[in-house]
Amino acid sequence: MNNKSWLYWVVICFCFLPFVSPAVALCIGIVFSFLGIRHDSIHRYTSRVLQVSIVLLGFGMGLEEVITASKSGFVQTLISVSLVMTGGIVLGRLLRVEKNTTLLIAAGTAICGGSAIAAVAPIIKSENYQNSFALIVVFVLNAVALLLFPLIGQRLGLSQEVFGNWAAIAIHDTSSVVGAGAIYGEKALQVATTVKLIRALWIIPLSIVLAFFSKNGDKRSIKFPWFILLFAAAIFFANIFPAFESSYAHFSWLGRRAMVVALFLIGSNITLHQIKQSGTRCFLLGVTLWVVTAAFSLFLLTR
Repeated sequence: MNNKSWLYWVVICFCFLPFVSPAVALCIGIVFSFLGIRHDSIHRYTSRVLQVSIVLLGFGMGLEEVITASKSGFVQTLISVSLVMTGGIVLGRLLRVEKNTTLLIAAGTAICGGSAIAAVAPIIKSENYQNSFALIVVFVLNAVALLLFPLIGQRLGLSQEVFGNWAAIAIHDTSSVVGAGAIYGEKALQVATTVKLIRALWIIPLSIVLAFFSKNGDKRSIKFPWFILLFAAAIFFANIFPAFESSYAHFSWLGRRAMVVALFLIGSNITLHQIKQSGTRCFLLGVTLWVVTAAFSLFLLTR
């Protein structure tokens, strides 16, 4: 931590202002990183802040809309996860990327970015540098997607529902999916968040499969994303007890603002050194798999 770390607290407070968008917060974080302004102790809480924001967002979602999105998103998730994992493994072999790194990048692209990588890494017994390579590729592409996807969606005139599904399928981390949905619109935010969290549940079956086929696999290493259950509980609670609607609106607002804070922290943790360190082939694998996934899923959703 350096003597300019107090600026983090200023920006975090700034993130709670209504005119500060997720994209703005992410850009500020990236600027902080490039200027060398860091606060390592705060970065440890990035994942926790994101998870809390998602749970709080559940209080502002209608149960009927969530069920509709869940039904339509299940089949898409099953198909896309299978195709992305298969395509990633094939591309990794063609580009001669290490097996573990390929599996990590493919899992991160297919399911939920850093969370999937963190869940899969102990199962396949990957090395620290392989985990770092995969995480850096995912984080960089997340930052690009958060800024690029809303622009593409607006240019193509995508509906809120189509954009929400597309973002949930083609963007890696939940943070950037939620951020892109928030930028595009309220309905897009609901659809994107719900479908993405359904995808996150696929960490469990994927982990079991990898543990079964991995020589050093350990089923006890599988970590369940418990915050997903809390997100679902928040939705059910808000719809079963509508008398507290005014409080739910405050919780939902706090969730959106906390998500903005999380994106600022994510952006401030990306460095040029890490980007260069990850290697050309890893980036080529990640970018190619991401572009193919985004283009193919958009084609299927809009045809």
